[in-house]
Amino acid sequence: MSSVLCMRSVPDDRTARAVIWDEALRLFADRGPDGVSVRQIAAADAVSPGLVVHHFGSKEGLRQAVDEHGLGLFDRMLGVVTGEDAAGLYDPAAPGPVAEVIVKLLPAGSPVPGYLRRLLLADGDTGRELFRRLFRLSAPTLDAQAAAGMAAPGSDPAVRAAFLLASDLAVLLRDHLTEVLGTDPLSAPGMTRWASEVLTIYAAEMLAAPPP
Repeated sequence: MSSVLCMRSVPDDRTARAVIWDEALRLFADRGPDGVSVRQIAAADAVSPGLVVHHFGSKEGLRQAVDEHGLGLFDRMLGVVTGEDAAGLYDPAAPGPVAEVIVKLLPAGSPVPGYLRRLLLADGDTGRELFRRLFRLSAPTLDAQAAAGMAAPGSDPAVRAAFLLASDLAVLLRDHLTEVLGTDPLSAPGMTRWASEVLTIYAAEMLAAPPP
């Protein structure tokens, strides 16, 4: 039998790829792509290393596919945040962490926040594209807040939007924040605690005029 045959019954090629994607994403989020081998991914999926190579060509091919898969997941979440289904999840006129909304759309224990964090911190094109997409959401959000009288755009709206985005993304440093705060900021109670303080800061500072 071919070395690329699966060690377990897989209904079709598409399902096999999806299974490998998901497990690779989890391992990459946990250890980073450089800390995971093809053999470890295959073992976690209960498939042969040959099957991984068969579908993705190499570990780098798998990494690129996972990056595209992760961006696809993010785009679908972003579509919910900005689309007609956003009611009750996100109000662009109300300041608050975009990361909080994204977390609400994910199941408990999802590796996606950790994976997004690694993408943003890595020196790669995918992370840069992810940040650009987030910024394209952050900038009009600040515009909407300013139009509603809930925020001042500042003397440099682009810098202010970038600063607010960076502040939102701080929750992705969940391991470090959990250690110092004693609460996972991406858990329900942790996000409530985090968002409460963030909103207080925003309310006190966002309407202030910039210093001369």
